[in-house]
Amino acid sequence: MDISVVIPLLNERDSLKELHDWIVSVMLSNQFSYEILFIDDGSTDKSWQIISELGEINPKVKGIKFLKNFGKSQALHAGFAKAEGDVVITMDADLQDNPEEIPELFKMIKSDGFDLVSGWKKKRYDSYFSKNLPSKLFNWAARRTSGVTLNDFNCGLKAYSNTVVKHIDVYGEMHRYIPVLAKNAGFTHIGEKVVQHQARKYGHTKFGMNRFVNGFLDLITIWFVSHFGKRPMHLFGALGVIMFFIGFCFSFYLGIDKLFLNPTGRLITDRPQFYIALSTMIIGSQLFIAGFLGELILRSNRQQQRYFIKENLNLS
Repeated sequence: MDISVVIPLLNERDSLKELHDWIVSVMLSNQFSYEILFIDDGSTDKSWQIISELGEINPKVKGIKFLKNFGKSQALHAGFAKAEGDVVITMDADLQDNPEEIPELFKMIKSDGFDLVSGWKKKRYDSYFSKNLPSKLFNWAARRTSGVTLNDFNCGLKAYSNTVVKHIDVYGEMHRYIPVLAKNAGFTHIGEKVVQHQARKYGHTKFGMNRFVNGFLDLITIWFVSHFGKRPMHLFGALGVIMFFIGFCFSFYLGIDKLFLNPTGRLITDRPQFYIALSTMIIGSQLFIAGFLGELILRSNRQQQRYFIKENLNLS
């Protein structure tokens, strides 16, 4: 199979049939073998009913319905697990991503040898303060933190080789930073393509302040995991040693002062340095223990179910 189109969605019933017809038209005109994977992330409208109807008409339409809303990253994780195409295209269901971009994205993966190609919505039709400005801040922070020089991490229109989607773990709100996850997994040939952005035709945006905050927290998580995810002792152990050493130095100074310099002076417990020494040594010990616990957790970590599928469509 040439292409798997993975489409996570939440309450997008008005756009689904139009999006399906548009994708099919592009696939047929370019003679691609394909599948369309709709991942219904707990929609409360008639989105699943429409997907089921499309699946009856077109057996290349496949679907996964979550028991409730688990998030876009979990939806992509489920879609990636089922995708069979040599190239996997992700796009949003709101018709703001243009399926006409698919042939060029496919060529960049298959012919040009990219592991991942991210769309860049250079000209956007969203509100500047509610969506464009937060997006610019995200992209700046992501570039500085990750070293991946993309202009638009948030664009839902991306292309991947099948190997990439089978080897990255998307969770939390990490769908924004899939290029960073791919780079950390060793897929370094990452490209970017300017794509056409279209104004939302139906419904309303799902972007809110909670996603803005969660996105930055996940960016910090990615930075931490990429640097210390496989060696937590290197961080916690180092901090623990520094704190313990500071406490030891204070304790040594207090001991020398009491024994030799000022034996008749006030009690050690009456001096503020005593409590500094005690606190830093306790904190240092705790950080060191945290490093050991991190190493133990890392070695005994087991994959946990992060979403529950209620129903499948045209999937074995």
